[in-house]
Amino acid sequence: MQLIDTHVHINFENFQQDLEAVAMNWRSHGIVQLVHACVHPEQFPGMVELANRFPELSLAVGMHPLEADRWQTSSSAEILAYAQSDQRVVAIGEMGLDFYKSESTSNQIDAFTGQLRIARQLDLPVIIHCRDAAEQMRDIVADFWQTEGLVKGVMHCWAGTPAETQWFLDLGFYISFSGVVTFKNAKQIHASAQMVPDNRLLIETDCPFLAPMPHRGKRNEPAYVSHVADRVAELRSETVESIAATTTANARKLFSLPA
Repeated sequence: MQLIDTHVHINFENFQQDLEAVAMNWRSHGIVQLVHACVHPEQFPGMVELANRFPELSLAVGMHPLEADRWQTSSSAEILAYAQSDQRVVAIGEMGLDFYKSESTSNQIDAFTGQLRIARQLDLPVIIHCRDAAEQMRDIVADFWQTEGLVKGVMHCWAGTPAETQWFLDLGFYISFSGVVTFKNAKQIHASAQMVPDNRLLIETDCPFLAPMPHRGKRNEPAYVSHVADRVAELRSETVESIAATTTANARKLFSLPA
């Protein structure tokens, strides 16, 4: 059984002491490919070094909404240059809106739309972070579609309501579930996981954050995406082998990953 973790941050400091062991663990759990998200473009050179160490790693480059106060006119050119510099770049992101932790809405919107344009120019998918901003996100993306053209991508670490889930399905996005789907009281996420069509379903860890049960409260790591697959399979009354096959095929299609 093969799995793909579609959102990792193994460049974080709390992986540096035992990263080789972490890699051995993800390989032993059947994780054959990983997509490494980017919080700020300055991280990208270090991510390239990681991809050189771990050939199963693909890369994204972008700016997280909580970094949007650092967005400048030159940021688009920087992200574009990095995206074109390495064939292992498979997405732009993570990017998006986060109105839970930041009130700098105009900066976030500028950074988000700027990165949508890069993705459109390069025909790459976007990795979208959306927290307490689903309605605004829907409206911005719909307007972008009307004025500048379609973009493809994934709503990562999704925690929206079923109604919000349907908004982004209608916009053509994939929906990715993280370890939060294993939490007992995450009822609306459970409902969303049950309604996403097979061909739009993805799984991830968002490590080192949001470790799934039974590791909740500890450092998350790519091997634990198997727990996400288990819980999604249970919620959808499918086998974990079926979920693995579905999500692996979807990840390879969205991110153009090699089989």
